[in-house]
Amino acid sequence: MTKTWTATLLTALTLALTACGAPATQESTSGTYATITDDNGRTVNFDKKPERIVVTSASFLEPLYAVGGEVVGRPDSKSKIPDAAKNVTSIGRVYQIDAEKVLSLTPDLVILNKGMNEKLVETLAANNVNTLVLDMKTYDDVKREIGIFAALTGEKAKGEELTSKMDSDIAAVRASIPSDKKRIAIIHSTGQGLSVQLDGSIAGSIANMLGWENTASGMTALDKNPDAAPYSMETLVAQNPDIIFVTSMGEESEIRASMEAMFAESPAWQSVSAIRDGKVYYLPQEMFLFSPGIEYPEAVKYMARLVYP
Repeated sequence: MTKTWTATLLTALTLALTACGAPATQESTSGTYATITDDNGRTVNFDKKPERIVVTSASFLEPLYAVGGEVVGRPDSKSKIPDAAKNVTSIGRVYQIDAEKVLSLTPDLVILNKGMNEKLVETLAANNVNTLVLDMKTYDDVKREIGIFAALTGEKAKGEELTSKMDSDIAAVRASIPSDKKRIAIIHSTGQGLSVQLDGSIAGSIANMLGWENTASGMTALDKNPDAAPYSMETLVAQNPDIIFVTSMGEESEIRASMEAMFAESPAWQSVSAIRDGKVYYLPQEMFLFSPGIEYPEAVKYMARLVYP
C-alpha cells in the first residue's frame, strides 16, 4: 500500500465518518442560550448556561467533562467516573435513581438515559427542572451527544475538535486492516439465556464500522430489546459466520467455559467456520455493553486487533 493511497483512504474515511452523527442542536434566533432537540424528539430551550447538571448515566460524564462541563449529581458506578466527578453526590444506581435526592441538589438540568429513566421527566417537569433524554449507544449517538454537551457548555470548538480526532483515529484503524468483508455473529449471554446482537448494538455498530457483515442483520428483534434477536443454534449454523464474538454481563472465564461446552456438545457446531478455525472472541463489557463514549476509537481498535493481531 503506497503512502499516497493510504493518505487518500484516511481522508475519505474521515470525511465519511464526519458526515454522520450531526449534533441535534439548533441555532437560536430568539436570543436564548441554546435550543436542543433530545433523542425523544423533544425541543428544550435554555435561557442561560446550565450551572447545576445531574446525569443519570455514568456514560455521560467523560464526554461532558471533555467539553468543559461538570455535574453536581451522578449515579453509582464502578467504572467511567472521571477523577473530577468521583466525589460528586451519588443519586443511586442507574436503574434506581432517587428522585428526591436529585431534587435536593436543586439542578437546572437533568440528563436522562434513554430507555431507562424517562419516567423521571414528569416529576422533574413538575418541579420546573429542565430535562434532556439522550442515548449513548452507537458511535453516531456519542458524536451527537458531544455536540449537545458542547452547545450546553458554550464550548462548541472543543466538541468539534474532539469528534474530529475520534473520526481520524477510527479511520486510521480501518486503514490499517485488510478490506476483506468478514461475516460475523455476536452472541450475547445472560442468566436468562442467549440472544444475537443486531447492528444497533454497540458491538454490532463497531463491526459495521470495520466494514464487516453481521449475519444477524435483518432478523426480527426481540419485543423488549430492539438491538437483539432470538438465538437459534440452527440459524447460526446455517449462517456459518467466519467469526463469533461473545458479550456478557458475567465473568468471562465462566462464560467462556459455558460457550465452549455448548459448542462441543453438538457436532453441527463443528461445521461452522468460526468454531472450526478457532475464531471465537470474548468482548469486555466495559467497552461493548456499556457505551465506550469518547473511547469509541479504542473499542474499534480492540475489536480489529482480535481479528488482526
